[in-house]
Amino acid sequence: MSATAACPTVDADGHVLEPRDVWQKYLEPNLRERAIRIEDDDEGFEVLMVDDAPHLSLRGRLGALGGIEMSSKELMTPGMRSYEDGCVPGGYDPAARLSVMDDEGIDMALLYPTLGIAWEGLVRDPQLATAYSRAYNRWIVDFCSHDRRRLVPIAHICLKDPEGAVQEVLRAREAGCAGVYLSPDPEARGGMQLDDPQLACFWETVQDLEMPIGFHVVARSGGLLGPWLDGGNPIGQEIFSFTFLALDVMAAFTSMMTRGLFETYPRLRCAVLEAGSNWITAWLDRLDHKFEVMQPFSDSPLKMLPSDYFKRQCLISAEPDESITAAVVEHLGPEYVIWASDYPHLDATFNVVGEIRERISGLPEDWQRKVLGENALRFYGLTA
Repeated sequence: MSATAACPTVDADGHVLEPRDVWQKYLEPNLRERAIRIEDDDEGFEVLMVDDAPHLSLRGRLGALGGIEMSSKELMTPGMRSYEDGCVPGGYDPAARLSVMDDEGIDMALLYPTLGIAWEGLVRDPQLATAYSRAYNRWIVDFCSHDRRRLVPIAHICLKDPEGAVQEVLRAREAGCAGVYLSPDPEARGGMQLDDPQLACFWETVQDLEMPIGFHVVARSGGLLGPWLDGGNPIGQEIFSFTFLALDVMAAFTSMMTRGLFETYPRLRCAVLEAGSNWITAWLDRLDHKFEVMQPFSDSPLKMLPSDYFKRQCLISAEPDESITAAVVEHLGPEYVIWASDYPHLDATFNVVGEIRERISGLPEDWQRKVLGENALRFYGLTA
């Protein structure tokens, strides 16, 4: 067996598919009437209800939140498939998930939400948003208790309620969560910028807890390029929207950088997830160049090149189907790239470990070990 075959293989961004009654079971009893839930509307279409308001962009298409290697046409056609139709057992049953991981050759999976990437922009009550997060975090810890070494819970934290976010991240860390998922959507922060003074207590807390944060794509209407989605071919709009989901993550990461969060919090760690990795080398080059051009004429909070902050505090996740991952690793250095399956979402596939291994097979074996698992273990403070 080669050294690479023997190294731990860590899926740095896998997903669960939350049962539809998670919030009805895990919310505090006095809030359960306002629980996130799935129900049929007057026309018989399934809708995700968030504080009694429907998530209209997902109406009748909740099955497409899962659906690995299923028919995208069926799952995306409103009313044709249910949420449960897209829910493979490995998304909601921890024993089934371990079986999938065994088949795929995955030793450990960091687990992120699915319904959780859809609700934050719809909540107007900050305390309710914190309660939604707390309920999910209790459930994911219970899910992962089936095998706490291989199934790693990532806490969902909503920043609309900064004080509540601090209390919940402290509680989640105590419960065993290894990192924090943050929505990149400004609406998930009530429009606050990432360097808003109200959020300082949160950044200080996750830094002190040595708890990495990760930005991940979200399911929301419009997004940053909403005006581009009017009219035209519906399938073309879907492809456009699906492709540009990554833009929210890129914008949040860039905002963290340019607003000086990595300078202010030098021990804060940030993972850039599900936006691909091939863009990051060109983007860091561009950030460095613009910083050097503007630095003599501005009061930039940055004291180093953006690429230096990235290498001190960040990682980026490669997707198995990207074609130049090895070149990205060579350019950045082997310490800064992890990989992710995105299982069990519609755009995920099986044999992802074989695919990522093939993509990086020309790299030195110690570099391959870092990308396949050692970087994630180090970054999140995990033991294989």
